[in-house]
Amino acid sequence: QVQLVESGGGLVQAGGSLRLSCASSGRAFTGYTVAWFRQAPGKERDIVAAISPSGGGIYYTDSVKGRYTISRDNAKNTVNLQMNSLKPEDTSVYYCAAGGSVGTRYNEAFRYNFWGQGTQVTVSS
Repeated sequence: QVQLVESGGGLVQAGGSLRLSCASSGRAFTGYTVAWFRQAPGKERDIVAAISPSGGGIYYTDSVKGRYTISRDNAKNTVNLQMNSLKPEDTSVYYCAAGGSVGTRYNEAFRYNFWGQGTQVTVSS
């Protein structure tokens, strides 16, 4: 069983940076696509970024391109999301997710089998 634990959320001013980490406390997620989704109050859960099992395939939603960087270290069983130039509209709960049959359909949430509890990111103006 893959059990995901997120860390690194918090409060930051607009223009600042945060680094989120996702670790598997159970089975390694080496063979899984790992993604970050986010959900603001009253809104749907949307894809932010995803990375393929090898790290060779990476996806970003348009609103974070050039500001966010996703990376993975399979030896350490972690996936990180570096978030720079943060904006108030980035405020959300961020969730880590892992799926074994995602392919290139990164934005389809139902393809992810395992989810973390979420970490709050708040960007003040």
